[in-house]
Amino acid sequence: MPKTHVVFYKELDGSVPVLEWLMSLPKEVEVKCFSRIDRLEEYGYELRRPECDILERGIYELRIRYGHVNYRILYGFAGRQVAVLAHSCTKEKRVSLRDIDLAIRRLNYIKENFAIHKYERLMK
Repeated sequence: MPKTHVVFYKELDGSVPVLEWLMSLPKEVEVKCFSRIDRLEEYGYELRRPECDILERGIYELRIRYGHVNYRILYGFAGRQVAVLAHSCTKEKRVSLRDIDLAIRRLNYIKENFAIHKYERLMK
């Protein structure tokens, strides 16, 4: 199975919110999150629970647990690409509707203008 191309959502000002969040996490958590993104790249649509789950309206979550905290990376498919869109961090097991709505908006933006809103990770 060919690898899935993973990109990050980029704002018009050039910022990449999920990547910036990932880099601010404790190193152990950052490594676990990037490992899960690598698995998404390897398996794409075939990745299943407990590593990921579908939320709603085309938004999926990568699920990472560290200690008592649930880290969530929200993503969606834009054609044959996977777009990492938003993040969530909670002690509960549910992602907030606000974070899901943000991911939906960003997925729509990236589908409308992929060239402007994509950021490709250069190294793993």
